Amino acid sequence: MTVDSADSTGAAQKAQPPRKRAAAKKKPELVQLMTPEGKRVKNAAYDKYVTDITDDALRDLYRDMVMARRFDAEAVTLQRQGELGLWPSLLGQEAAQVGSGRATRDDDYVFPTYREHGVAWCRGVDPTKLLGMFRGVNNGGWDPNGNNFQLYTIVIGSQVLHATGYAMGVAKDGADSAVVAYFGDGASSQGDVAEAFTFSAVYNAPVVFFCQNNQWAISEPTEKQTRVPLYQRAQGFGFPGVRVDGNDVLAVLAVTRWALERARNGEGPTLVEAFTYRMGAHTTSDDPTKYRADEERAAWEAKDPILRLRSYLEARTDTDEGFFAELDAEAETLGKRVRDAVRAMPDPDHMAIFENVYADGHALVDEERAQFAAYQASFAEEGA
Repeated sequence: MTVDSADSTGAAQKAQPPRKRAAAKKKPELVQLMTPEGKRVKNAAYDKYVTDITDDALRDLYRDMVMARRFDAEAVTLQRQGELGLWPSLLGQEAAQVGSGRATRDDDYVFPTYREHGVAWCRGVDPTKLLGMFRGVNNGGWDPNGNNFQLYTIVIGSQVLHATGYAMGVAKDGADSAVVAYFGDGASSQGDVAEAFTFSAVYNAPVVFFCQNNQWAISEPTEKQTRVPLYQRAQGFGFPGVRVDGNDVLAVLAVTRWALERARNGEGPTLVEAFTYRMGAHTTSDDPTKYRADEERAAWEAKDPILRLRSYLEARTDTDEGFFAELDAEAETLGKRVRDAVRAMPDPDHMAIFENVYADGHALVDEERAQFAAYQASFAEEGA
């Protein structure tokens, strides 16, 4: 299914306040296999990539999204309770992550940003391993080669270059595998991403650039990032781009499988733009009410990826309430396991931040370390 497109914003729309501008936009053109109401729609180009998806497979996809959301919610709560220093929520982006993650093979290699908790779940990474960095007790927490899932990358866009270099190596080795690089709409404006596009195209690298366009680069809307749809940027570099409904897990699965097939067949890179929405804050240090309207979030909540698939399962399969009840119980068990694991972690070493900055030490760092140590000691003195 293709929804009518209108990607430019007229002068009358530009004159409107930012909060009302989104409501004035028309629906974008995108690939969709399941409507927000949970109705299956045909697509001649992409249906063939999901012909193997049975009712059981749909239930598995639903389980993946529910478990990813429950883990994410627990992490947000733990941060609010002071157990984590920061947390970037994936709320609303479950279909984009699970659909693309389940499209990969074990021998593919994934380069995430810092929000790909659902992809990590699909790659078999223990969710508790994702939390150590955000508690400040390690720099990653898992072996990236154990699941072909690289460590989280905080520097915006840098992992896209890393993925391209790795993909170029895969091609030279003659391996039958592909690489997926995740990034957001904000990162698409970074020079690293443009350089990665150039190298991947010139060297025909087997890489899929997976952009989760969640509409906001922190407080910057996508309309201030680009004058054309993000997926169209691929044309200027000489490879195809496609925009998919990022809240439709079936469509994301199909489009990502297609892109990965191209990569494995030696046809080079593809840019996939998953058109989705970040329903929560950018991170737990962000307040989205400062820059976006409640009406905007409400409109996207009606497109909730989990509710969409549940509506389909309830209407079109033999899935009963027992399945959903058992899954809810399983999700709560996961939440408790995550909570217990974090609380069992040691407190971070406050002074470790000053280590390994310079190989041989530095006078300014020494001075700052001493100042911070004195600041920390002042709390003990106040409590004495």
